[in-house]
Order: sequence, then structure tokens, then C-alpha cells
Amino acid sequence: MNKRPASSNGLDQPAEETGRDDLFADERGHFAEHVGKRTPLKTERMADAAEHYLGHRERLRDKYRDHGDTSLADYEILELLLFRSIPRRDTKPLAKALLARFGSLAGVFGAPVGLLQEVKGIGENVALDLKLVATVGQRILRSELREKQVLSSWSSVIDYCHAAMAYESREQFRILFLDKRNALIADEIQGKGTVDHTPVYPREVVRRALELSATAIILVHNHPTYAAKVTLDHAQAH
Repeated sequence: MNKRPASSNGLDQPAEETGRDDLFADERGHFAEHVGKRTPLKTERMADAAEHYLGHRERLRDKYRDHGDTSLADYEILELLLFRSIPRRDTKPLAKALLARFGSLAGVFGAPVGLLQEVKGIGENVALDLKLVATVGQRILRSELREKQVLSSWSSVIDYCHAAMAYESREQFRILFLDKRNALIADEIQGKGTVDHTPVYPREVVRRALELSATAIILVHNHPTYAAKVTLDHAQAH
């Protein structure tokens, strides 16, 4: 019986089989080198995109710093705000989508959190950040009213009420209580209704005016079915 000759590779198997294993080993090694790695083209594109929006942010900040808000479009002002909430994404499309949905900056900041979140890319945190900006604006307007005679600055009353409730999705009935100098004592929401109706209870209005020692009141309600419409009525307490 003839013995099988020893292989030249020093292993107890035919050379041709070893060669096949070496070939497979090379293929496995080649595959292992590349699996999980990004292709240079894909990595380069991602780097270019990141560089573009980061450069855009810097240019937009410089524009605002050097020329003020009058040099910016509404969507650019929204972009600047969204930079803080969304640090690693191009926010221009999102700013434009918000304006397209709500019509104006006032519409965006007046929109309820739930409606803001219906815009793709707006999560709860971003929506709350936008509402915080709106709240700051309302507080500023309210503080101005507290320092003035309301009836001598009617435009301030309208601006304040417009900012506070013009874009509410349901009707509100609220009351501005004034002292004898016609300065603002309190601003209270007395009732919330549906899209076209809100209940009013005169007895509750009078009771609250007496509690606050108000000498005059301004009754305010909004019209959700009509774009940004607010109605004001003035009544003197006796």
C-alpha cells in the first residue's frame, strides 16, 4: 500500500486543500477589514454637510450681531432660536416648516405645544422652548401694562391681549382688572370654551372685581375661527 506523500506545507493535508483554505481565509480577512466601516465617499459627504450647517450658523449669528434683527427674515430668527434646542442639525427647513404651518412668528409662538409637535422634527423639548420664548414676551408686555395707565395706552392693551390669546385653539374669556388709576391689577382667564363658544357668568365677574377692589374691568375674548382676532370691551365698576 502506497503512502500518501507529505505535503510541502508541513501540514498533514494535501497542498491543494490548504491552498483553498488560504483562499477562503484571505476572503474572510478582506471582508472583516471592511465590515462596519464607512466608505470614504459617505464619510466625506457627512463631513461636508456638517461643515455647511455649522458654517451657516456662524454666518447667521454674525449677521444678527452686526446688523440686528432688521436684517433677518422671520425664518432666520426662528433658526437662531432653534440652534439652541437642536445643536446638530440644519434647522432652516424646520423653521420654514413652522412658518408654513402657522403663518407667522406670532402664529408659531402662539400655537399650543401639541400643535407644534405635529410639525415633523419638533419634539416636546423644542416645543416647550418655543413656548418659553412666548411666555417671556407676554411677561414683558404685562409688566409694561402694570406700569402704565391702561386706558391711556390702548395699543399696549391690544398688543398684550393679541400676544396672550389670539392664537389659542379654543375661545377664552378673560378679564383685565384695573385700579382707580386705570392701571392693571390682575389678568385672569375666567372661562374656556369650544372653538366658537365660551360661557360667561356675570355674577362671578362682579364677585371677583369686588375681591380685587377693582374700579374698572376690560372683558376680552378671542375668535379661533377668525385669524388672530381679539375682542375687547370696557366696563366701569360702580
